[in-house]
Amino acid sequence: MPQGAEWLIILAIVVLVFGAAKLPDLARGTGQALRIFKAETKGLRDDDDDKKKAPKSTGELNAVDDDIAEGEIVDERRENNA
Repeated sequence: MPQGAEWLIILAIVVLVFGAAKLPDLARGTGQALRIFKAETKGLRDDDDDKKKAPKSTGELNAVDDDIAEGEIVDERRENNA
């Protein structure tokens, strides 16, 4: 991990590459991107929690329970209808 002097060198290089006027825009864009990323990952985690808590539906076979691929179930239905 960089120490104090290394951070100053890194900051100087960033200022030279992007310019002092662009740094606030760069920081703002980075902050917005991080906020969006965090919101999306939280949404994915919430969706996973909802799926775990939801009761399993009864009736048709569930491909996950029977270790059958979804395509196989569709093919089987087509054969039954033919």
